[in-house]
Amino acid sequence: ASAAEHLWRRVTDCAHFALPSSLQEHKSRHCASYPRHTMIGLAAARRDLVRNASIITRQCQKEPPAPAWRLVPRNSAIGETARANSGGGASPRPPPQSNATGAAAVSSSTKHAKTTAGTGDPEGLGGWSGFSMRGPVTWPALGLVAVAAACAVSYYKIERERRLENAMGKVVSTGKPAVGGPWSLIDLDGNLVTNKSFEGKWTLLYFGFARCPDICPSEMVKVGKVMDTLKKEYPELHKNIQPIFVSIDPARDSLKALRDYSKDFHPSYVFLTGAPQQVQAMAKKYRVYMSKADETEDGDYLVDHSIVIYFHDETGDIADCFTQSMRPSDVVEKVVERMTFVPTY
Repeated sequence: ASAAEHLWRRVTDCAHFALPSSLQEHKSRHCASYPRHTMIGLAAARRDLVRNASIITRQCQKEPPAPAWRLVPRNSAIGETARANSGGGASPRPPPQSNATGAAAVSSSTKHAKTTAGTGDPEGLGGWSGFSMRGPVTWPALGLVAVAAACAVSYYKIERERRLENAMGKVVSTGKPAVGGPWSLIDLDGNLVTNKSFEGKWTLLYFGFARCPDICPSEMVKVGKVMDTLKKEYPELHKNIQPIFVSIDPARDSLKALRDYSKDFHPSYVFLTGAPQQVQAMAKKYRVYMSKADETEDGDYLVDHSIVIYFHDETGDIADCFTQSMRPSDVVEKVVERMTFVPTY
């Protein structure tokens, strides 16, 4: 009884420890009916001296009273004092710690309880608890994963578009297109001209008609600018290039009409025409689209056709094709590239 009273005072009268109101009420109501070692076990559990106060309490209510020093850990200061007072050990135990020492022990316990916050061990039991208050996945972690995923997707899209653009700009074709072939027409002087007449020269060939309102004049002016640029910057290359205009409307583009039409364009042009069968045969070999539109009341009409400039090398083979969207500077760059290209074997 004296040992129990001593332990009860040691637990409840500490300067840095206060029982919760529920336990105080439990003590005042049931201290006379419950064994003292039961109350000592509850108070000691509140100070983290035992792991599970409810289990010890139930065991104390069912089993005969046990020595008070068995309710606390072996290395605890209270347990050592109780064990010495009750004769539970063979060797004498040191006297109880002073109030200052007890206060330091309580402060150390309180510090340990603070350091267990957020570790999944809310009771400070060193990992004994059966559940975790904080899982391995948190909202900040999920946010970081989402940001990283968004950055990765954006980088993938940008890199994919960049590689597609580079691939589109580096398209390499091999072989020769099945465009062109032998042909024969007449020039403005009525002389017969064939594809053999321009061997040894690079040619810029364009199909159009003299009464074209806008497209044909625009493309022919562009070829004239190309010739002027080449004469100024690449005079040696300019000497080996011959622009050619082929009329796809021989019914109206007579030699006289073509002579008048040629005065508005670059003087280096060679204008050709011929019989309708000759023109159609040549246009077919170059896969030129031609379509006569409906005639007006006065017999005038337009001709829809392809808008392509064919660039031949000195042997008469197709070296490149220039579309309407290309600027004169673009054409000059391609012409110089093709004429100065040196194949490697």
